[in-house]
Amino acid sequence: MFPVPLELPNEPVALGSPFYIERPPIEQLIYQEISNPGCMIRIKAPRKMGKTSLLLRVVDYAKRQKYNTIYLDLQQAEEETFAGLDKFLRWFCANVTRQLKLTSMLEEYWDEDIGSKVSCTIYFEDYILPNIDNPIVLVLNEVNRLFEHPEIAKDFLSLLRSWHEEAKHNDIFQKLRLVISHSTEIYITLNINQSPFNVGIAIQLPEFTTEQIQHLAQLHGLDWTVETTKVQSLQKMLGGHPYLVRLALYNLVKYPQLNLDQLLQEAPTITGVFSDYLRNLLANIQNNQALITALKKVIAHGDDVELEHIIAYKLESMGLVKLKGNKCRISCDLYDQYFASQNWDDFYLQDKLVQLQQENLKLQQLAITDDLTKLVNRRYFDKYLEENWQALADETVPLSLILCEIDYFRTYNESQGKEAGNYCLQQVSRVIENWVKRPSFIYSRLGIVARYDYQQFAIVLPRRNAFIAFKLAERIRKEVKKIGILHSSTYGGFPAKVITISLGVACTIPQQQDSPNILVNAANQALNQSKRNESDRTYVSSNLNYGLGNG
Repeated sequence: MFPVPLELPNEPVALGSPFYIERPPIEQLIYQEISNPGCMIRIKAPRKMGKTSLLLRVVDYAKRQKYNTIYLDLQQAEEETFAGLDKFLRWFCANVTRQLKLTSMLEEYWDEDIGSKVSCTIYFEDYILPNIDNPIVLVLNEVNRLFEHPEIAKDFLSLLRSWHEEAKHNDIFQKLRLVISHSTEIYITLNINQSPFNVGIAIQLPEFTTEQIQHLAQLHGLDWTVETTKVQSLQKMLGGHPYLVRLALYNLVKYPQLNLDQLLQEAPTITGVFSDYLRNLLANIQNNQALITALKKVIAHGDDVELEHIIAYKLESMGLVKLKGNKCRISCDLYDQYFASQNWDDFYLQDKLVQLQQENLKLQQLAITDDLTKLVNRRYFDKYLEENWQALADETVPLSLILCEIDYFRTYNESQGKEAGNYCLQQVSRVIENWVKRPSFIYSRLGIVARYDYQQFAIVLPRRNAFIAFKLAERIRKEVKKIGILHSSTYGGFPAKVITISLGVACTIPQQQDSPNILVNAANQALNQSKRNESDRTYVSSNLNYGLGNG
C-alpha cells in the first residue's frame, strides 16, 4: 500500500499533488516579484527540471491574488504561426484577447504602414490594458520554440523588453507582469551573446537536495530515513535531477522485482529506465563536433577542467556539466558512464556526411537563386512553369502568370547609380514576395516569385484564376508605390515621383499538347500594353483570360 497514489513523472506535477517539491526561496521570490508593477521574471533550466510545474503554481497564485492571468504555451502554436513576425504577433494578441474574454479588435488597431510591433504595442496600450482593471500576469512557456525562428525571436523578445522598460514611466504598462520560461539547450543553434534576456530577474532551477530526495522517497513508500546510503547512491548517479529522481523512484515502487542496485547498474545502458531521456540528450549534441570534443575532454579529465567559456555554457545549459568559476565537471555519474561508452568516431563520420549533404544542398540552392534579390532565377522559373503546366493539365485547373517590370528602371539606374538600383530591385522584390507568400491571402504558399529579367519579375500561381491574379497584381502595384522610392530630380516627365511597376496577367487551363510559352507570351503582351499606356497599371491578357469573371 502506497502512502499516496503513484504518479507517472512524464507530465507536469498537478496542482495539489504531494509530489511537487518546493525549492526555497524560488517560489516565494516569484510570488513577491509578481506584485511589482511592470516586472519581468525569466525562468530557465534544461528540459525536465520542473519549469512547467512551477508555472502552474505561479498562475494559481496570481489567480488567488485576483490578478488576470494569461498562459501561453508556444509548443501548442501551429508551425504556420511562425511564418512571419506579423502572423505571430496577431496570433499572440488574439490569444491574449480570448483569455481575457475581450472582444477582438485586431482589425481596428492593426496598421501595416506602421508595422506589426508598433501595432501590437498600441493594441495593448490603447485597448487591452485600459479595459482590464486588475494587473495582468502574462506567462509564456516554452519560449525556446521561438528560437527556432531567430528573426521572430529577436523582434518579439525585444518587444517584451520594451514593454518592461516602458512600465518605468508609463502607468498603463505597470499593469503587465511578464513571466518567461525557456529551455536553455536551444542556445546550441543561437548566438547567445545576442540574447535579449538581460532584464528583470533570472530564476535558475536547482537540483533536488539530499533531504528533498529523501522526502520524495518517503512519498513513494520507500523508508530511506535509516538507509541513507541509498539516497546518496541515487543522488551520486543522478545528481538530484528532478525528473530522473522521480522516474527512478516510480520504477522502484511500480516494479518490486527491480531493486536499487539493479536500477543503478542498468542506468547508463540502453535497457535502463533512463534510456529515452539519454537518447534525446545524445541527439542534441551528436551533430555538433565542438560540443562532443568538449564533453569527451571533461569525461577524460575526471576532475575540474577549463573549457572555452561559450562551449562550457552550452554544456551547462543542457545540464551535462556543472560550472565552478571557469572550471567544469560532469554533472553526474549517469552522464559520465553513458557518454563515455559512446563511439564518437561514428558520430564524427555522420557529422561529416551531414555537412557534405548540407553543402551539396547549398550549392543546388545557389544554382537556382538570384544573387541580388535571393528569389529563384529564370532557370528555375522555366523548370517550375513546365512542371506545373504538365501537372495541371492532368487536373484541368487554371494556371496564372504575372509579369512585373519596374518602370523606367534603366533611367533610374543611370541617374542614381548601381548601388541605388540594386537597392530598388531588392525592395521591389521583397514587396512582391511578401504579398505572394502572405498567409492571410488565398493565393499564399502556392506559387513562386522569380527574377525573370534585369528589371522584371514573374509570379506563377498554380490553381488560381485570372481574377485572383489580377487582385494580387493590383495589390503589389499599390504597395510598390507605397514604399516611396523617389526618382532623381534630374530627369523629368515620369508619370509618378516614385518608382512604380507595370504588370501583365495571363491565365489559362494548360493542355498537354500546348507549350507553357503561350502563357508567357500572353502575359508579356499584357505587360507591354501596360507600359504603352503610361505604365503603373495592370492589364490582363485578352487572349487567355480564363476565370476573370468568375471571382
